[in-house]
Amino acid sequence: MRPTLHRLRASPRRAEELTGARVEPAVPVVGLTGGMGAGKSTALAALERLGAEVLSSDAVVHELYDSEQVREAVTGRWGPAVAREGAIDRAAVAAQAFASDEERAWLESLLWPLVGERTAAWLTEVRGRRPAPRVAVIEVPLLFEAGLQDAYDATIAVISGEHVRNERASQRGHAQLDERLARQLPQEEKARLATFVVRNDGTEKDLERELSEVLDKLGR
Repeated sequence: MRPTLHRLRASPRRAEELTGARVEPAVPVVGLTGGMGAGKSTALAALERLGAEVLSSDAVVHELYDSEQVREAVTGRWGPAVAREGAIDRAAVAAQAFASDEERAWLESLLWPLVGERTAAWLTEVRGRRPAPRVAVIEVPLLFEAGLQDAYDATIAVISGEHVRNERASQRGHAQLDERLARQLPQEEKARLATFVVRNDGTEKDLERELSEVLDKLGR
C-alpha cells in the first residue's frame, strides 16, 4: 500500500519525540502529468516559483540524447540519418520510434532506465537539502499510462479544453502528433486517477493560484 502524506510526515515527528533530536520531515514527492497541450511545463515553472523543487522527465531525456551512450545506441539502431552534425535529431528519432511498436519499445527500453537513474539521483540530492524543500515535483507525461502513480505521494493532472490543447500542441509542432495522442489516456481519465486536478484554461496567474492551493493542501 502506498504511504500517505500523513504517514510520511508523522514518522519524523515521532522520531523527534523519542530521541529529542530534530528530524527534518520527509519531502513529499508529487508526479505532475496531463495531456498534450494542457500546460504541464507551464505548471512546472509555476510550481518552481511557488517554492517546489522540480524536474522534467522530458528535459532529462533531452539531456540523455546529448550523451555518448545514447547517441551511439540510437545511431547504431537507425543509422547516421538520425544525427546531424554530431547531435541527435530528435524529430528523426521520433519518426523512427513511432514507425512501429517494436521500435518504440526499443527506444523506451534504452531511455527509461536511464531516466529512472537520473531521477533517483536528483531525489537523493533534494532530500539531503537543509532546510528541506516543501515538495519535490516531477513532470511525467505518461505517468498513468506507465503505471507509475504508486511511486508518488500524490499526483497532479493539468487539464484544459480540447480546442485549447489542440492549438497549443499544433503551435509547438510536435512530430507524430496523432501517434502520441493515441498513446495517452483521455484527460478525463487522468483527472479521475489524479490526487489533484488543476484546470489551465485561463492566465498563468490563474494557474499559479490553483497550484498554490494544491501546495497548501499538501502541506496540511
